[in-house]
Amino acid sequence: MPAPYDAVLLVAFGGPDRMSDVRPFLANVLRGRRVPPERVEEVVRHYEVFDGHSPLTELTGRQAEALRADLAARGSPLPVYIGMRNWTPYLHETLARMRGEGVRRALGIVLAPHRSYSSWDQYLDNVAEARGRVGAEAPTVDFLRPWFDHPGFIEAQADRVAAALEAVPAAQRWDTPLIFTAHSIPAAMAARSPYVAQLTTSAGLVAARLTHARWSVAYQSRSGDPGTPWLEPDVTAMIRGLAGQGAAAVIAVPIGFVCDHIEVRYDLDTEARAAAREVGVAFHRAGTVMDHPAFIRMLGELVRAGAAG
Repeated sequence: MPAPYDAVLLVAFGGPDRMSDVRPFLANVLRGRRVPPERVEEVVRHYEVFDGHSPLTELTGRQAEALRADLAARGSPLPVYIGMRNWTPYLHETLARMRGEGVRRALGIVLAPHRSYSSWDQYLDNVAEARGRVGAEAPTVDFLRPWFDHPGFIEAQADRVAAALEAVPAAQRWDTPLIFTAHSIPAAMAARSPYVAQLTTSAGLVAARLTHARWSVAYQSRSGDPGTPWLEPDVTAMIRGLAGQGAAAVIAVPIGFVCDHIEVRYDLDTEARAAAREVGVAFHRAGTVMDHPAFIRMLGELVRAGAAG
């Protein structure tokens, strides 16, 4: 019996390439949302630090290439495509290309570990909309289940944390707080989803794998109407609180992101690092899983299981 899927589609957020892209990109991101203009300009300034370039697309490309190689090496060669929600290659562009290359049924992977409307379900809606734009011959797309607690994801993230711990003096490592971070979302949205529970499970599994007892969960990258409650505590507030408790160092672990991009490189590497410096705390940041072999191997296993029907 032939495998039911003839391609894999990685679905991600997207990111601009240069400063001239930033405002059009943010217009896509914020369409339909009430965000004060001053907040938009604040985010534009974040992108200016990096000359308007987000590494997300190229890093997602590395993930796609690694997954393609893993599938081929294990006897399940499939093309792996990338479709972005907010910038090129847009989902409808990728689906049109897939149609032109003969793809009829694809297995989609939302590159977000924890499920909420904005981190997961909205992507499914966007794929459906993009298929409508492409037309009747657009490939069908099914999706992998959430993998927030999969041993491969946990292994990859734990390995990134272990590497960050090596930068802490040996005598301090056991007591250095791990701050697991994810994108904040509106509290009402969180209440309708498993987002917080899945995030807490992932963080606990990573800490347990490292036998590291001191850890907590915080949020970053809040946006939107300032009068709307969002998930807290913010990572910078947590760093200040830990400083007040005597912490000499902290390690931020962006477990809610699978690639570095501006919300990791600015909100953590720039903003949270500055907050730590202000209160005299050494700041370290664990890497995202990106193309870690254990993460790619996990994706390959899930794709092969899906392709087996």
